[in-house]
Amino acid sequence: MKHFFAFLSKNQANIYRIFLFIACTFLVIYLLPKGGQFKYTFQKGKPWQYENLYAPFSFTIKKSEETLTEERNAIRENAIPYFDYDAAVVTESKGQFDQLLETTYVDSLFTVPKSRVKALGTSFLDEIYRFGVLSEVNTHSEDDLVYLKKGNEIDEIAYSQLIKKDEIPERVQKYILRNNAEAFSDLLKILLNRASIPNVTANTKLTEAAITSELDAINPNQGIVEKGGRIIAKGEVVEGNTYQILSSLKDEYQSQLWSKSNRFWLIFGYAMLVSLVFLMLFLFLKKYRKDIYNNNTKVTFIFFNVVLMVFLTTIVVKLDAKYVYVVPLCILPLILKAFFDPRLGLFAHVLTLLLLGFVVPNSFEYLFLQIIAGVVTILTVSELYRRANLFISVGQITLVYIVGYFAFFIIQEGNVELLQWKNFGYFFLAGLATLFAHPLIYFYEKLFGLVSDVSLLELSDTNSKLLKELSNKAPGTFHHSLNVANLAEAAANEIGANAMLVRVGALYHDIGKMENPTNFTENQLSGYNAHDELDPKESAKIIIDHVIKGIEMARRRNLPDRVIDFIRTHHGNSVVYYFYKKEEQRNGSAAIEDFQYPGPIPFSKETAILMMADSVEAASKSLKDPTSSKIDSFVEKIVDGQTEQGQFLNANITFKEIQQIKKVLKKKLNNIYHLRVEYPE
Repeated sequence: MKHFFAFLSKNQANIYRIFLFIACTFLVIYLLPKGGQFKYTFQKGKPWQYENLYAPFSFTIKKSEETLTEERNAIRENAIPYFDYDAAVVTESKGQFDQLLETTYVDSLFTVPKSRVKALGTSFLDEIYRFGVLSEVNTHSEDDLVYLKKGNEIDEIAYSQLIKKDEIPERVQKYILRNNAEAFSDLLKILLNRASIPNVTANTKLTEAAITSELDAINPNQGIVEKGGRIIAKGEVVEGNTYQILSSLKDEYQSQLWSKSNRFWLIFGYAMLVSLVFLMLFLFLKKYRKDIYNNNTKVTFIFFNVVLMVFLTTIVVKLDAKYVYVVPLCILPLILKAFFDPRLGLFAHVLTLLLLGFVVPNSFEYLFLQIIAGVVTILTVSELYRRANLFISVGQITLVYIVGYFAFFIIQEGNVELLQWKNFGYFFLAGLATLFAHPLIYFYEKLFGLVSDVSLLELSDTNSKLLKELSNKAPGTFHHSLNVANLAEAAANEIGANAMLVRVGALYHDIGKMENPTNFTENQLSGYNAHDELDPKESAKIIIDHVIKGIEMARRRNLPDRVIDFIRTHHGNSVVYYFYKKEEQRNGSAAIEDFQYPGPIPFSKETAILMMADSVEAASKSLKDPTSSKIDSFVEKIVDGQTEQGQFLNANITFKEIQQIKKVLKKKLNNIYHLRVEYPE
């Protein structure tokens, strides 16, 4: 048991990576569609590239989405609306007429008997309430059929048989003329117009229920293909009904293949393919990005983003596949480029697309457009911390989507008449969503403890609190750091290293000198030097400790680990040579370990550049009457000495790049120490 726990402790990083590999594989398999993969690939408007295809089993031909949409629209257009007839309103109307007649009729004013007026009014109300009176205005034509619901009975009538409220005055007038009631027409008009109350209303709920019932009854199939029947011949163009038959066969094949008997084999097949994708990602990291491979946090970050993109795309496809291009897939290479490098970003993007090929419809078209968009993202997005660059890149990505989609549509349809322009809106939405990269980078920095160029730009601000403190407490060190930053940035640009990272590292590499700034010559304003009274070992310890104190201070101020790496490595395991020789002269011998920095030595191009720039800039202060030849000589001496000491063995930097850095350092120092002509008095 003891050996087992020791094994776990020793190999915990590898065990975690294995667990991550298995977890991501199973998660992606769970997200993949539950069906087999159709073994034929076809496109509308393209010739059938395989041998003659015969139906392997009997299956139904499904109607196309366009056909189903037409049928649904026809049902809605031809639907017969329902109206409710309220009999209680009829009784109320007649009662109101009787009441108005009683209060309005005066025997001395009218020669016609009240009974005749009442009979005519009641007859008119019976006439208009035969089918009812409508209050609201409807868009139906007069010849349309409608259903009139009276209690539990439903009558089918013409819409014209319903009386509209605004027609009442005209109908009253015609009724008076028809019944020779002109003598008391004014009385009848007043009574009937007031008593005629609408009693028919549209029943939208019942109408919609009837439409829904008809929509549900639509047959999604349009025919049957018997087993053994020929579907398509080799070279025949896939179009029209043939395309629909092939699509139906594909759907039927996938649904039949996913059964209890062969589910295990399908999962096993998916597992092998998904595992290959993730294995390729691991192998790439191990071979070409070993520093990332050895950092489980960074590996987790990469795998998390790949699975996240698969998850988002799967959700969108399940909701509605036509919105698949709204998913901002180009965020993946953009973010990986911001935190790591373009090559890793593009590689992870392509592998993610291989996984999505199982999920999306028209996978060839989708993969083509997304790969091109990913390449454009990698090639165009530079200096992400500049906001304008992201907007420009998003515009280019959107343009690539639109051009690519337009080209595919022309190839498939042969014309632009059926082009749905609203589809271009999905690409604009994807572009807008890609702009979310900036806040997402900030979120990832906090969640995973990573550092992007955006954060490096903030750290490079010399007005930041820590650098302000350095300039106040140790102005000489601050000035030295600025000079080193300029030298290192120029050298990094020359060899293609991360110039922003090396500049930030240079600005903060000597912050440990703030605790005792006068112990360092650049901060000594008077001629007094405390080291003149100290033992060489004590002096060496003070000098060496500025690295340890700098690391502690950086951690307290929450500086990123990538910046702290520059503090740790800018002296490597070199020797404080001045005090070492002083001790040797005093005692005849000296233990080199007492005068040696703790290391580690630089382990990246950027940290190696800082070591060279720091040593050269500091040593240049000791030059007397500097000339171009002196500068060239001492740069060669310092850098060659560091190379001979093995300081750059872990830095993955070539001799050619070291020579390029030397050239830049010489040029910069020559510019700094260039002597102007003396002006006459």
